[in-house]
Amino acid sequence: MSDEQEIMCKLENILEIRNKTVQMQKIKSRLKVEFEALESEEKHLKEYKQEMDLLLQEKMAHVEELRLIHADINVMESTIKQMTLGLHRLPNLNEEEEKLSLDYFEKQKAEWQKEPHEPAIPESLAAAAAAAQQLQVSRKQDARQTATFRQQPPPMKACLSCHQQIHRNAPICPLCKAKSRSRNPKKPKRKPDDVRSRSRVLPPARHYRHLAVDGGTTGKGAAHMEELRLASA
Repeated sequence: MSDEQEIMCKLENILEIRNKTVQMQKIKSRLKVEFEALESEEKHLKEYKQEMDLLLQEKMAHVEELRLIHADINVMESTIKQMTLGLHRLPNLNEEEEKLSLDYFEKQKAEWQKEPHEPAIPESLAAAAAAAQQLQVSRKQDARQTATFRQQPPPMKACLSCHQQIHRNAPICPLCKAKSRSRNPKKPKRKPDDVRSRSRVLPPARHYRHLAVDGGTTGKGAAHMEELRLASA
């Protein structure tokens, strides 16, 4: 009997533990749902706060617009009041026009003519002013000439390899690194010794002409011309 009672006690304990476990699972699921609801509420509250801030900004913008509208209305009212200040005197203007006559304008003209004229400028001051103005004009012209002189581009030429514009005196093209050669190179000067030696060896052209004429009749001139040609070569 004792063993059976012990087994029954253990079974009862197991049953109680199972019931408590089921209750804990229910509480856990309920808490999970509550936490999800809390998170969603916090998210909605954050969105509501953002919307509230936007509404407040819009409200302040509308308040500023209303203030500007009221200011414009006040300005318009003040201008209308200023424009209507002298309107009640308009019917009396015809009477004032009748009072005015030509004598009034003639008197005013006479008073204007009686005003003293301004004193004339001395000749020395006028000459000094003219000289200063002329000096200023000459300085401006010099400044323009120097500016145009500075703006003149340097002399350029086209590269024979890449056909780009380079400086006329550049020995090497900075783009393709090719040597710059002139299209019209200078001919090398002959040494004075070569010129003198050739002038000593070669006889004048009249001598060749004479030999050619003689060679046509005798046949000796051609041989002599051949010897002279070989000697010069």
